[in-house]
Amino acid sequence: MGLDAILDDYLAHVTTERGYSSHTVAAYRADLVDLLSFAEERGVTTTEGIDLTVLRDWLWVATERGLARATIARRAASARGFTHWMARRGDLANDPGARLRAPRAQRTLPRVVGAPALDGAFARLAARAAGDDPVAVRDLAIIELLYASALRVSELVGLDLGDLDRRRRTVRVTGKGSKERVVPYGAPAARAIDRYLESARPAMLAGRAATPAVFVGARGARMGSRSVYRLVASILEQIPGTGPSGPHAFRHTAATHLLDGGADLRAVQEFLGHASLGTTQIYTHVSAERLKESYRTAHPRA
Repeated sequence: MGLDAILDDYLAHVTTERGYSSHTVAAYRADLVDLLSFAEERGVTTTEGIDLTVLRDWLWVATERGLARATIARRAASARGFTHWMARRGDLANDPGARLRAPRAQRTLPRVVGAPALDGAFARLAARAAGDDPVAVRDLAIIELLYASALRVSELVGLDLGDLDRRRRTVRVTGKGSKERVVPYGAPAARAIDRYLESARPAMLAGRAATPAVFVGARGARMGSRSVYRLVASILEQIPGTGPSGPHAFRHTAATHLLDGGADLRAVQEFLGHASLGTTQIYTHVSAERLKESYRTAHPRA
């Protein structure tokens, strides 16, 4: 079996058996197509030719091209997963990827919006929605839910009407790896969502085909991720601060505010849908940095 056919089998495996998202599979495909092209340029035509030397040279060339440490780390992870799978099914006598090392991706602290700035953003959104413009009412519901339930943008745009339990104020979301979780949302989000579903959404769908999507665009179709990114960017550009201006800023902010308020780390992990507690722990670093800044600012002998 050729290398390309083996790669196709592997991608089918991570899609169907591992349940990886389309974005993750696309990243794996891009990395591994590049690896196999690199190997073939060096005369490798069989799986046994993909050894530790080839893997290390591939990463070294990527480093020389100036690729970011995070990209190098991701490529190494893609290669390790591929060689482990090949070794397990007998395409390789041993697993060279098990000895492959790459620089750890630098973990920058996520952007967190302070409570006063967040209140101001919600007030501006509410003022816009007061005029009963359906889009403004929808936008307020989106931002309230993003912050209230710390959703990923893919989770938000993938919501169907059946995923909302308005009586219990919970939402069922499908996260990474097709894993489902149920998370709560508060009273302000409930008011914004109810208003959107009862008035704005019907107005936006008037004369158009029915859709199960919770959030719809101006043409009545399911809202896309890019539209949410543009909405969030327009809000965050009015708030001083550094860091990414995408929807994840509200997710980061919600997680940090939960920990600042005394929530248990494992509860926050479940709330966010993180597979590993280590991923959630970055928010403890955010809280610690905020504490240090407050100390430096307020303590007389700081």
